[in-house]
Amino acid sequence: MKSFIAHVSLLILILLLTIGCSNSTSVTNTPEISQTQSTQIRELKILAHDSFDISDDVIQEFEDINNAKITIFKAGDAGEMINRAILEKGNPSTDILYGIDNTYMTRALKEEIFQPYVSPMISNIPKHLILDNTSHITPVDYGYVNINYDKDYLKNNQLELPTSLEELTQPQWKGKLVVENPATSSPGLAFLIATVSYFGENDDYNYLDFWESLRMNDVLVKDGWSDAYYTDFTMYGGDRPLVVSYATSPAAEVFFSDGKYLEPPTGNILIDNATFLQIEGVGILHGTSVDDLAEKFVDYTLSKRFQEDIPSRMFVYPVNPEASTPDFFKFAQVPTLPAVVTHTTIDEKRDEWINAWTKIVLR
Repeated sequence: MKSFIAHVSLLILILLLTIGCSNSTSVTNTPEISQTQSTQIRELKILAHDSFDISDDVIQEFEDINNAKITIFKAGDAGEMINRAILEKGNPSTDILYGIDNTYMTRALKEEIFQPYVSPMISNIPKHLILDNTSHITPVDYGYVNINYDKDYLKNNQLELPTSLEELTQPQWKGKLVVENPATSSPGLAFLIATVSYFGENDDYNYLDFWESLRMNDVLVKDGWSDAYYTDFTMYGGDRPLVVSYATSPAAEVFFSDGKYLEPPTGNILIDNATFLQIEGVGILHGTSVDDLAEKFVDYTLSKRFQEDIPSRMFVYPVNPEASTPDFFKFAQVPTLPAVVTHTTIDEKRDEWINAWTKIVLR
């Protein structure tokens, strides 16, 4: 009998130990369950202009490091992109806006569509490229807006390169210039601002007089850069040998030619005070549910990995001075004297300039 009781007691003891071990295992597994939940892939949505273009492997690297999925939504030119972000104010369909520049920046800041963020990488950026002292917009790239020309067209038609903006109003340039609408296009607005800097607002012959003369000389206006460059520029089958574009565009022509061109088939018209330094930035939109992921992406845009991909994809300069540019950028030119217009002045006068331009040019 005693041996039976002892046997039963032993079974009970073994059972209790088994239950105890089971409970212990359950407790130690709890952090693993939490870890599995925390590694779920999160989506980061980016609103960008149509010219946004970063290599797939660069995007993939960010996704792999951060266990994320990036989705990019393109919304037309910069002006259209910002209009969408403003319409979605407080309840954005995306988390990040990429490509806001110094021509539209103050408008977005007034609308308070961004939340502030100071990237630890910002200390590497030259002070003259800092867009926003309130830390709502982080600079990412920059370029110079100016007029490009088709070298062969000018040569074949015995046209001398204009050395002033005034020359564009003369008969030999009638019907030969295409520009972008400053109400919808950032390079269009940049060029408008450059003409304000060049001619002034109150001079005997001011910027509006110049645009009136251009209208009489059959200037063509398109909503965005892509349409103007790839549809109306003579390099791509259009009838306009002059187009408002970038000082890096001739370098891009060499790059895309796959060896066809050893020298750019296009050139830059770099008239003092008639070019514009355009700085682009990125901002985190108010209402995002992935703040930490968005902040990591802002940091990533300033890394050498991302910055060195910019020149060969979007053909502008990286803001990080440690990032190198590709060899073909030797064909890019830097204006010696771009227009000088402060952010404050642009903020105060932008809408007035656009409205006055619209009445003169599009009436």
